[in-house]
Formats: sequence, C-alpha cells, structure tokens
Amino acid sequence: MKRIHLLLGIQSLLAIFVSFNRLTDWFTGYVLPNQFLRWVDLNNVIVALISMIAVYLLKKTLEYNSPAREGGAHTAWNLVFMIGVFLTAVSYGFHELGNYLHFRFCEPDPGSDLCRIVIFNDDEFSHWVFFAGFSMVNAAILFIQNIFPHQEKLSNVDVGLLLLNSLFLGAGIFANLGFETIGLDLYIVAFLTIIAAYLLWKRGRQPLFIYYTAAYWLGFVGSLIAQAVR
Repeated sequence: MKRIHLLLGIQSLLAIFVSFNRLTDWFTGYVLPNQFLRWVDLNNVIVALISMIAVYLLKKTLEYNSPAREGGAHTAWNLVFMIGVFLTAVSYGFHELGNYLHFRFCEPDPGSDLCRIVIFNDDEFSHWVFFAGFSMVNAAILFIQNIFPHQEKLSNVDVGLLLLNSLFLGAGIFANLGFETIGLDLYIVAFLTIIAAYLLWKRGRQPLFIYYTAAYWLGFVGSLIAQAVR
C-alpha cells in the first residue's frame, strides 16, 4: 500500500500542476529562441511522460504471482493498457504542436486551408485519440485491480489516504472540465465513473476502486454543478 499511495500521490501532484500549467499564464514563454514551442506545451508532454511511467509502475504493483497472471483476461487488459499508452502519446504529439500553432498563427485568420487543418488537429482529432487512450489506460488499471485483488484488509488510514489522493485528482478534473463547453471529455469521465463505482459495488473495498470512484464522482458531479450555474 505504501507504493500505491506514493504512485497515486504522484498522479495527484501532476493533476494539480496540469491545472496551473493550463489555466494560468505562468508558462506562456517560449522554450528556445527559435520559438518552436511554449513552456506550457512542453510541460504537458513531460507531465504525460511522468504520468505514464507512474501508471505503469502502479500496474506492476497491482500484479502478483497467481494463476491469473497467465490468464487470457490479464493478457487482454495488458494489450488494452499498451494500446492506450500509445494512443495517449500520439494524442499529445498532435495536440501540443497543434494548440501552439492554432493560438499563435490561426486566431487572427482561422479561415485558411492550413489553419483549418491545424485547428482540426488541435480541437478534434487529438482529442478523440487522447480520450480513446485515456479510457483504455484507466479501464485497464481498474480491471487489472479486479484480476489481482488486494490481499490484505485495508486499514482506515489506507482508506483515508486513498480518499485524500482522490480529492486532488477530482479537483483537477473539476478545474479542467467545470468551466468549459461540455464535450466528449465529460462523457468519458462519466463512463469511467460508472465502471469504477460498479467494480466497487461488485468487488468491495479495493484500493483502485475506492480511489477512482471518489475522484471521478467528485470531478464529474462538481463539473456538472459548475456547468449548471455558469
């Protein structure tokens, strides 16, 4: 559990940093004199890399020697996880460059053929690829927890730490989804919220079920309330 708390804590810190990176103007300067990217764009790529490393280590922490390790379900969810990581990486490659070019060169005149392509990659295609990857990675983690249930009873301290970590992730979801036009992102969060809550109800108090259910419900419900009062 110590390693699980640590890795979830890293994800919580990343969620907070992403919110500041995205919603403030602290990182709008250019990375190099040739102005190939802003710090906000490069930071997002670095955060994505750290997040994928942390979630991979989390997956390895959940897995232990049992007949399930060689089973078909484990192999299938490992493949889902790998494809999800690949799609997430591809989406950042499209989105961060597209977003930079969009706001630097296409805001004054978005009607050119080049800008229509850049804006589509920024606002549409990269989002579709990201949400596919995001859904696959997080669903895989939840179902791997289902295949490898935690073998020790969770203490009240463990549950409290899981809920504390979930608050940060939920707040990050709220900060990024609560104040924008509802798109595919909120439906993806709702989808993962339902999966986490179902597994918690079906299999009981497993670390990842508690964490994801609390975080996604907080982020989802908070975003709906914020959208309703806008």
